[in-house]
Amino acid sequence: MVLKKVLQLFGLVKKKDSKKKGKTINPLFKAAALHSQANVSASNTLLDPFSSGTGTILSLQKQEHECSSVISSVTRTNSDGHKSFNQFDVVQDFSDHYYANHSPGKTTKDWVKTVQNEWKLLQKDLPESIYIRVYEDRIDLLRAAIVGPAGTPYHDGLFFFDFRFPSEYPCCPPKVHYHSGGLRLNPNLYESGKVCLSLLNTWWGTGCEKWGKSNSTILQVLVSIQGLVLNDKPYFNEPGNKNSANTASGEKNSLAYNQTAFLLSCRTMMYSLRKPPKHFVTLVACHFHERERVILDACSAYMSGKVVGSSSGDDTKYPRDNRCFTDFKKSLGRYTELLKKDLAANSTRVLELRRDS
Repeated sequence: MVLKKVLQLFGLVKKKDSKKKGKTINPLFKAAALHSQANVSASNTLLDPFSSGTGTILSLQKQEHECSSVISSVTRTNSDGHKSFNQFDVVQDFSDHYYANHSPGKTTKDWVKTVQNEWKLLQKDLPESIYIRVYEDRIDLLRAAIVGPAGTPYHDGLFFFDFRFPSEYPCCPPKVHYHSGGLRLNPNLYESGKVCLSLLNTWWGTGCEKWGKSNSTILQVLVSIQGLVLNDKPYFNEPGNKNSANTASGEKNSLAYNQTAFLLSCRTMMYSLRKPPKHFVTLVACHFHERERVILDACSAYMSGKVVGSSSGDDTKYPRDNRCFTDFKKSLGRYTELLKKDLAANSTRVLELRRDS
């Protein structure tokens, strides 16, 4: 079967009696990593995508039952109740993917091989705070969940991105859509879902900053989003603000921007808790159940004047007469109460699911 051969190439299936397990990590981890540790340099409908190489789209409908059983053996053998969540898995239902209705177009054997290599790289080198789902019948689609790095206004949040490999890939970069919930919490992440990044050719750049067909990868894009976009001072991501870095006015504006970014990050948490994306329900539930106390303690500390994103040992606080802090404190108090309710409801669901299992 075509899909089975692809999975064999990925190292997901070796022999019929193979019981090799996929890469599983526990989502009940400690604080999110400061930045990705992968050995990667971060740069500043229903058509089946398998192709005969002649532009003819091949159908896998006749192999549906067998393909499903193969995928099941790969993605479910590592399940351990709600305590584990495979970092990389192949799934079936892509109906809520942003690019679900975009045809993969005419693809070639080289295109399929390139996607295979992307899958291999992701399975091998994903940082522990990034999770991936790819799709059995649409290998041109991918979904990623990125945990907000510690020490930033995005800490402990979950941020979801939908990717699509165009038929011209890798001659052109992947298409990426951010699930914003209508919020603009970063200069590079638009309410519309646009991701502004030179590596995606959606922003200016030179040399290795831009997409290169022979050396750029999806993994680089993911690491760049986590490390360069979701950083500790996102205010300076905006080109017009870069020149004010390390100045009194620039740092003051940066602190204010971080307050707003954290408020929107809290709203994004609530958005994810209330409507988690398909195939990430377990991750959302377990992640926020484990991080509930840390998130609420951070809210409390920030309302007492602690600077957003500062470490536990850093006692830096805002001036008490800071109007910006007064408004922030009021808004955060309101969002904290709403977040408490959503987190409590989530914890109840997790405990019930654990009892049932």
